Amino acid sequence: MAEKAVDLPEECWELIIKLLDHPSHFNSLSLVCKQFLSITNRLLFSLNLSDPTVQALLPRLLQRFRRIKQIEITGFQGDMNSILHQIALSGLNLESLNVSKQPTLPVVGLRALGSKMMDLKSLNCSKMGCFGDSDLNLIAESFPCLEELDISYHADENSYSTIGSKPISDLGIFSLSLKLKSLRKINLSGNSFITDKSLVFLSTNCLLLSQVVLHFCNFISLNGISKLINGCSHLNSISVHGIGNPSVNAAFQVPFLSPKALSAIALSDSDISDEFLYAVAEARFPLKKLTLSRCANYSFSGISVLLNEDKDIAELSRFLHSINHINLSQCYGLTCITFYTLIKNCLVLDKLEMVATSIGEENIETDFKASHGIKSLNLANNSVGNNFITSFASICPKLEVLNLSRCKGITEEGIVEVLKRCSEIRQLEANHVRGMTNSFLHLEFELPKLKVLSLMFSGIDDDALAMIGKRCCRLLKLDLAGCWSLTSKGVKEVVENCKELKEINLKWCNNFSADIVPWMVFSRPSLKKIVPPSHFVLSERQRNLFLRHGCVVYEWGAFE
Repeated sequence: MAEKAVDLPEECWELIIKLLDHPSHFNSLSLVCKQFLSITNRLLFSLNLSDPTVQALLPRLLQRFRRIKQIEITGFQGDMNSILHQIALSGLNLESLNVSKQPTLPVVGLRALGSKMMDLKSLNCSKMGCFGDSDLNLIAESFPCLEELDISYHADENSYSTIGSKPISDLGIFSLSLKLKSLRKINLSGNSFITDKSLVFLSTNCLLLSQVVLHFCNFISLNGISKLINGCSHLNSISVHGIGNPSVNAAFQVPFLSPKALSAIALSDSDISDEFLYAVAEARFPLKKLTLSRCANYSFSGISVLLNEDKDIAELSRFLHSINHINLSQCYGLTCITFYTLIKNCLVLDKLEMVATSIGEENIETDFKASHGIKSLNLANNSVGNNFITSFASICPKLEVLNLSRCKGITEEGIVEVLKRCSEIRQLEANHVRGMTNSFLHLEFELPKLKVLSLMFSGIDDDALAMIGKRCCRLLKLDLAGCWSLTSKGVKEVVENCKELKEINLKWCNNFSADIVPWMVFSRPSLKKIVPPSHFVLSERQRNLFLRHGCVVYEWGAFE
């Protein structure tokens, strides 16, 4: 007599399901098995509330998914205070909340939430129409255990004068810093009226601070940044963009103290000085990421010049053994010599960005072996040709992410050779590359690991798209915007063959039949997002029908 099969414990099923690539892989199973549905309910940890109609369903959703840790209510146009009050009464133990893109801070709702969930760790209140010191005080009092806070890019000063309110000031940051002792990450970008005093307050009172973002803070100076770095022994990342007001930036006078934990510095579109760069070099920070993009007000004796000449990069690279991410974009004096030098000397480098340089304008002979571990390479907007891309493909066979958008001189032969030598590629961007027209027609091998393919304005036709469907059958995301030669025939081929496809963009493609969007929604259940052709008109009834099938179809012009 055969033994009765024993069901696996639900804990085992949880472990098995977590190993799947994407939660949608078990959607269909959960619809026919209550036990499976019960297990998968416990594996949903985030919830995105974007449609006002969800407000009536929210209590049921919060009761169903009891392990939710993160909720996003970005740009929500319903009653925010009511939504937050329902969340507060749900009994969930939230860790992260995003209430960005609102006219004003939902004070009543946040106060109610804070009374129930004081252990909230992350809060995003960016892009508010009106946000000031009183809002900061409410946040600090309601959520004293916050570790991450985003209060970036609120309304401009003209909006504040219209509504009679005042933007964030140093006084508000001071009050905040006294109450949020556990703060580790903060984004202050776009707060034009804070000064170096705010950085001093943060470094003095928030001793665990590890990451600071300061984009377009006009009254912040290099001296203030130095004080922040000196005062925060745990600071490991700082990103600065668009600072350097001449009336504020006094001569750099605050040298860095003993080496800290700082591993990432990003400076862009800012006025820096030789003295500041010398101080960075002398401090011997354990840097793993360094960005100096479009900075000004330095001389050839500053360290930034090392990022604009091949011969100096060769000297600098000898001291970058621990760097794993380098961004040299828009350093127009750099050529292939820099590329090969960095690969040779930076042994743990896994991500390199050299957008809009002079790479490819000359051919360099190399004898490198195929052993380098670079996994991500962005060479967009360069004049690279087939010889160069074939060369780096031989040197970097472990590439997973590659961007060759707007690269002149590339043809289908070069692209095919790269794909043949870099079999680990999972994301390829070749937007505005006219040489891609027939590239995939010559593919004689499978690309099972390719998940994301972007070919905007590449000119590929139906035959090439059909080959993509056959050779890249594991695609999750496909961007074909501006490929005017495509018709319904090619799209149907790729949708039929790519059984896991989740997103497709057909914006600015006009040669499609009127039924192409409904056909895709009903023929490929995995599709979750479609940007339709420009002539497609979406009715409210169709929109709701597609949503019931789990697919969001964007009205043309609404997708960015």
